Parts: sequence; C-alpha cells; structure tokens
Amino acid sequence: MGLGQYLNETRSELRHVAWPTQTQTIVYTVLVALISIGIAAYLGLFDFLFTTGLTRIVTNLPAAGQTTTQQQTATTAAPLVQGNGLTITPGTTTQQ
Repeated sequence: MGLGQYLNETRSELRHVAWPTQTQTIVYTVLVALISIGIAAYLGLFDFLFTTGLTRIVTNLPAAGQTTTQQQTATTAAPLVQGNGLTITPGTTTQQ
C-alpha cells in the first residue's frame, strides 16, 4: 500500500462526509462564542463575589499584633534541673 493509494482512499472517504453549509458554520461559530462568553461571565461573577466576600471577612478580623494575651508570672517553685553545681529554676539560672 503506497502513499498514492492512501491519499486516494482518504479523498474517497471525505466525499462521504456530510459537510455543514456556510450558514450552519457561521451559526455554530457564533453559538460557541456566545456560550464561551456566557460561561466566562458566570465564572467571573462568582470569582468576584467570592474574592470580595473573602476580602471583607479577612479585613474585619483582628490583626495578629492586636490580640490580647495575659502572661502570668511564675512563682519560684522547686528547681527544674539540679546537678553539677547548677540549679535551673523557672526564669533564673544560679551557680551554687
């Protein structure tokens, strides 16, 4: 089977194809373009709504530096580590 025979058979098969008319091609092209624009607008609208909503939520949250925490001072308790002449208690280091 040579290249010439392949091309002849391909041309023969293409004659059996029901090609759309010029009007059908234009209508289908416009339809695809309009559907694509509609889907892009739909997704763009929801993207805008979610982004705007999330931005408003995040900006209304307190900033990390504005949180209030209370520190409790530890009273001197039993030593945590003791040995080799070194005693470590919470907040202090002393030599014996």
